[in-house]
Amino acid sequence: MADRTLDALVIGAGVAGLYQLHQLREQGLDVRAYDTASGVGGTWYWNRYPGAKFDSEAYIYQYLFDEELYKGWSWSQRFPGQPEIEQWLNYVADALDLRRDIQFDTTIERAVFDESSNRWTVTTRDGETIDTQFLITCCGMLSAPMNELFPGQADFTGDIFHTARWPREGVELAGKRVGVIGTGATGIQVIQTIADEVGDLTVFIRTPQYALPMKNPSYGPDEVEHYKSRFAEFQQTLPNTFTGFEYDFTVEWADLTPEERLARLEEIYEDGSLRLWLASFAEIFSDEQVSEEVSEFVRAKMRTRLGDPELCDLLIPSDYGFGTHRVPLETDYLEVYLRDNVTAVSVKDNPIARIVPEGLLLEDGTLHHLDVIIMATGFDAGTGALTRIDIRGRGGRSLKEDWFSDIRSTMGLMVHGYPNMLTTAVPLAPSAALCNMTTCLQQQTEWINEAIRHVLANGKSVIEPTEEGEAAWVAHHDELADANLISKTNSWYVGSNVPGKPRRVLSYVGGVGAYRAATLEAAAAGYKGFALS
Repeated sequence: MADRTLDALVIGAGVAGLYQLHQLREQGLDVRAYDTASGVGGTWYWNRYPGAKFDSEAYIYQYLFDEELYKGWSWSQRFPGQPEIEQWLNYVADALDLRRDIQFDTTIERAVFDESSNRWTVTTRDGETIDTQFLITCCGMLSAPMNELFPGQADFTGDIFHTARWPREGVELAGKRVGVIGTGATGIQVIQTIADEVGDLTVFIRTPQYALPMKNPSYGPDEVEHYKSRFAEFQQTLPNTFTGFEYDFTVEWADLTPEERLARLEEIYEDGSLRLWLASFAEIFSDEQVSEEVSEFVRAKMRTRLGDPELCDLLIPSDYGFGTHRVPLETDYLEVYLRDNVTAVSVKDNPIARIVPEGLLLEDGTLHHLDVIIMATGFDAGTGALTRIDIRGRGGRSLKEDWFSDIRSTMGLMVHGYPNMLTTAVPLAPSAALCNMTTCLQQQTEWINEAIRHVLANGKSVIEPTEEGEAAWVAHHDELADANLISKTNSWYVGSNVPGKPRRVLSYVGGVGAYRAATLEAAAAGYKGFALS
C-alpha cells in the first residue's frame, strides 16, 4: 500500500517544475512536486557560487503565460545575480500559491512502472512510496554535478566545493590559497569574482573558452517600464526564434561584403550579450570557413586584451570554432590573469593526477599547495539527473542502462518503454546548449500538460511513444546534428566530459521555433508517433 496516491508527480521545483505543477493543478489533477532542495529554484537554488548570474537577459528569462505575473516582478539589472533570481522564483511560487503542493528536502530514488495497473510506484530516500498515474521529470539539463573526478579527494586536508553545491552560508576565501578546476561559464564567473579576495589563485585550464564581455547596466523605473511594455511582443516572438531569445539570425554571410561582415560583427560584439553567438551568422554552425573567420574575430579581441603571448596561447581556443562550445559572458575575466596573485596552469597535456592532503598533484609530479579547491567541473548533462534515479519501465528495463547504451528520446518529451513518464530538459529537445531555457521549458511543460489532458479527455490511461516514432525523431535529430559543427567538437554538448557516455549531440539543433512546430503538429495529428491505450 502506497503512502500517497496521485494523478501526477513532478520531480523538481525549478523553472519547469513550478510551471508544470501550476498547469496540472489548474487542470484539476491531484499533483505534487518533490525536490531534494529546501526551497524552490532548481538550478538557481543550488548554484549560489560567487558571481553566479544570468547570461540571458532577465526580461526574457521569465514566464510568459500570465501578464500580471510577468509585470509583478521588476529586475534591477540586465543580467542579475543568483540571489535576485532565487527571490524571483520564490515570488512566482508565492504568487501562484504553489508551496502547499511541494515537498522539499525529499529525494526521489526509484520509480517503477507497474504494467498491471499502468501506474508508477515512486520511492523517496526516506522510504515514502507514492502511487501515481503520470510521472513528470523536471530535473534540469545541468543538475547532476561531476564532483567525484579525482582520486584522493577525501584525503585533502583543506576544503573542496563543487560550484553546484556551494554552501548557503558562503565560504571564507580571504587570504587563502585557492585552486579553481575548470574554465567553462561557471568557472569564469567564479574566477573573475574571487580573484581580488583570495590570497593566491591558481586556475587549472584544460580547454580554453571563447569569452565575450558582458554589458550589464542597472535598471531604473524607465528601463523596467520599457521592457514590461514589450510583454505581448515577447509572447509572440520568443517561442518562434531559433534560440528562444529576442534576437534571431536574419542576415546571411554570403549576402554581405567582407567590410559589411566585419561591421556587423563589431556592432553585435558591442552589445555585450550572447547576440554574437546566437544572432550574428547561422553559418558559424555549418560552414567551416565562416566559423574560422568569426572565431578569429573573437580571438583578436581576446589577444588585444591579454597582450601576453603565453597567456594568449593558454587562454584563447585554437582547436574548435566559436559557438560550438557554450559561449560564456564575462566581466574583466581575461584581465584577472594579469594580476600578480593569479597563476594559470595548463592541464591539457599534463593532467591532474590526484588530490593529495596538501593540494593538487599533476601527472609530471608538480604539486600545487592549496587551502581550498573549487571544482567548476560541470555536469552529466541531460541524462545524469535521471540516470541517478533508478527508473524502471516495461519489463523492468532500466533507463540508466538504456541511456548508457544509446541516448534516445521522442522529442525530448518521452522515452519508448517508459509509459506515462513525461520529460523536460532531456536529450533531443532544445536545451541550454542553444536555447533560452525558460522559453523551451515553458513550451515543453505546456505540451506535457495538453498531452495529459488529451489522454484523460479521451478515456485513455496510458501514453507512450512508439518505437517507430522514436526512431524517426532520433534520425531527424541526428541528420541535423551531424551537419552541425557542434557534433565535430568535444564538449558536454556531446557528452564527452563523462567517461563512457554514448556520444550524441544532446540538444536539438534545428531551432526552437521549428521544434515547437513539430511538437504541436504531432499533437494536432492525434499525437502522431505516440500510442494511447
